[in-house]
Amino acid sequence: MVRHDPYVALARSAIAAYVNEGRRISPPPDLPPELTSLRGGVFVSIKKGGALRGCIGTCEPSEENLAAEVIANAIRAATQDPRFPPVRTEELPQLDVSVDVLSPIEPCTAADLDPRRYGVIVESGWRRGLLLPDLPTVDTVEEQLRIARMKAGLSPDEPCRLWRFTVERHTA
Repeated sequence: MVRHDPYVALARSAIAAYVNEGRRISPPPDLPPELTSLRGGVFVSIKKGGALRGCIGTCEPSEENLAAEVIANAIRAATQDPRFPPVRTEELPQLDVSVDVLSPIEPCTAADLDPRRYGVIVESGWRRGLLLPDLPTVDTVEEQLRIARMKAGLSPDEPCRLWRFTVERHTA
């Protein structure tokens, strides 16, 4: 028997209900207790044929619990990622969804980073870039910081503050 991850199942249900009916689901009653009792930052990533199709999240909690955070970010990843058009109904069966629950962020230096273990946030003024950990094409701290700086619109030598975090990754 294949057991589906409840985080991924919740994200998929939220995406399907919103794409098909324009409806935001409520958390179902049979969720694991941590989804309804804990809060945290959550990123929902959507891939189609191995290529990114949407990814949006929060680095700190903005909803009442993890379930609400997953639902909100799943809908946003499917419909509001500015890099992609909204997901269409006919795409739903082709999508792979993952959910990353972030640890609390902590200040760090580049020497404290490891792209396999830690995600990174770079910030200067109002500009902020985040890169999740353990991405297939990111093997060095330098590459991790280069991409995060680019996402934030920062030049390579512009001073910025750094934070790191770990994730609990949920996949189907």
